[in-house]
Amino acid sequence: MKLSIIVPVYKVEKFLGECVDSLLAQTLDDYEIILVDDGSPDNSGRIADEYASAYPDRIRVLHIDNGGQGRARNLALDIAKGDFIGFVDSDDWVTPDMYAKMYSRAAETDADVVICDFMERFDDGRESVLPASLQDNWLGSAGSSCNKLFRRSVIGDVRFPTGLWYEDFFFSALLLMRSKHTEYINEPLYIYRRGQESTMHNNNARKNLDMLRIMDMLEKEMLPSGHGEDFEFFIVNHVLLDSISRLAGQDSADKKEIIGRLRSYVHEKIPRLSDCSSYMAESRRRRIIMYLNYHGLEDLGQIILKVKSKLSKV
Repeated sequence: MKLSIIVPVYKVEKFLGECVDSLLAQTLDDYEIILVDDGSPDNSGRIADEYASAYPDRIRVLHIDNGGQGRARNLALDIAKGDFIGFVDSDDWVTPDMYAKMYSRAAETDADVVICDFMERFDDGRESVLPASLQDNWLGSAGSSCNKLFRRSVIGDVRFPTGLWYEDFFFSALLLMRSKHTEYINEPLYIYRRGQESTMHNNNARKNLDMLRIMDMLEKEMLPSGHGEDFEFFIVNHVLLDSISRLAGQDSADKKEIIGRLRSYVHEKIPRLSDCSSYMAESRRRRIIMYLNYHGLEDLGQIILKVKSKLSKV
């Protein structure tokens, strides 16, 4: 079988139909859809079963106790039949030709990973293209697994961490590091629904410390294999820039404590920011925010980000 598409399902009864319909509409000729009902308390499990009954040759459903997205994906990986693996979040959807284009590119180039851009769709109908990476660096596209196609033989025994945020980041980063050849399709084939509260954008500040556990796991994989500079790239982008900036914009009572712990981690790993080649290679705009976050001036960084955001809408 060419492809397995894995979809964790939890509390998405409003959106699951649109997601599954987009997967059933794929122009690829040989693939399966694995829906994993992660103990969803709403009607999502029943909807998944209805689809499986209507399309028994295409859809399989797993019903499991709630254990989080990472565990749901891992259980599906254990039974997937495809030579390539794709992941879709159950409140998003994809273009009809997404997987045909990605599979064809992999077959033509012998790529281990194929990556496409996102289309952000807002509740008010607005759309905007979100590039897979804002940097000219393969590491910059590590964030999500949903805009990627992974060769099953490269995945091997790699699995998503369970019970942690940023499990997507770990999985994608590790496989991009292992990939002998990665291809990009500069088209927004994956439609990402904005406007729903996600684990990455809520005010649970303490869970952001999961990033440090993920970084520890990546360090053990990357440093022995000579990826020290790549690891520093992840530190400055995912801890110093993304995590601290995200927290600085939240309204959590303990956010200052958490930001302090994140900053201490960066200081420990990168004692002098100006000596970090990954930092120096960033754009001037990103370096400014990183510099402010590094020196405890993240509130000023937030003001700058908000001003830039307003100006971009003028």
